[in-house]
Amino acid sequence: MGVLARLDGYQRRHRWAGLPLAVAYKFFDDQAAYLAALLAYYGFISLFPLLLFLVAVLSALLSSSPHLQQSVLNSALSEFPVIGDQIGHNIHSFHGSTVAVAIGVAGSFYGALNVAQAAQYALNKIFAVPRHARPDPFRSRLKGLKLLTLLGLGLCVATGLSTAADWASGLFGARLVVGIRIIATVLAILLYAALLLGSYRLLARRRLPLRVMYGPALGAACAWQGLLWGGTYYVGHVLQGATATYGLFGIVLGLLAWLYLGALVYIVAAEVSVVRCMGLWPRSLLSPFTDRVHLSPGDQRAYRSYAATESFKGFEKITVHFDPPPHESTGGKPKK
Repeated sequence: MGVLARLDGYQRRHRWAGLPLAVAYKFFDDQAAYLAALLAYYGFISLFPLLLFLVAVLSALLSSSPHLQQSVLNSALSEFPVIGDQIGHNIHSFHGSTVAVAIGVAGSFYGALNVAQAAQYALNKIFAVPRHARPDPFRSRLKGLKLLTLLGLGLCVATGLSTAADWASGLFGARLVVGIRIIATVLAILLYAALLLGSYRLLARRRLPLRVMYGPALGAACAWQGLLWGGTYYVGHVLQGATATYGLFGIVLGLLAWLYLGALVYIVAAEVSVVRCMGLWPRSLLSPFTDRVHLSPGDQRAYRSYAATESFKGFEKITVHFDPPPHESTGGKPKK
């Protein structure tokens, strides 16, 4: 116990050790891995039809300029490297009646709204928003529409950045290609960070100061850019030349993994912001594993927030009291 006590005291005194530990414990307490899985599930069932709809719209709008159409489509689909490449190569094989297309669009739109609902539930749980303060089913879906609009605008801007970078690379030659790509990547990361902050501010019913959120948002944006590069590498080196059966399973499993990792990035950035803003650190090293532990002030604030989160009515009052640890309340002897 002496070694554990020293480790506990060290992480409580040093921010670089205590803050990541508190984020990990908050992640565990919120069961955030399941929240990320929920986001990945709804993203999986809605992403493919939404991309088909996007490609159809872009193809119709840019039909008069085939070269620009192909450039914009490639730029838009590059934001979804695991599945976008497959859609780009097989778009001409999709045909259907107007009724079938309308049903498909309606289904994908409903799935996309469920993604927004899952994101709202996850953020409100992570941000410790009481149930009575969360929006009703109608207002929550209105927020979902606003989120889809925000993401659509973000995708348009990202597509414009990628298209402009490709155009500039062809115009200025090979000498400036690296610099242009670096500038485009930096601008894309800033865009992703802005979209993440916008989604947090839109969906969560708790207002966190931007000064504690921009750091996690930039970190998450960099991680998302890394996932885009990783997805591109996966398509180019793992799926290339694969058989039809293996390639199909590779696309499905790769897309699920990519979406889940993206959801984890989104969730972890929210956890970091909440821990910093609500002062949920330092945590006791052994608090998740045993009751025989002295709770730190960060532990107590965290456990009080979990209880308050389950308040269903505004006039429902919840108070939390912590007794001494069991080994202290019995004078150092185990209870019989």
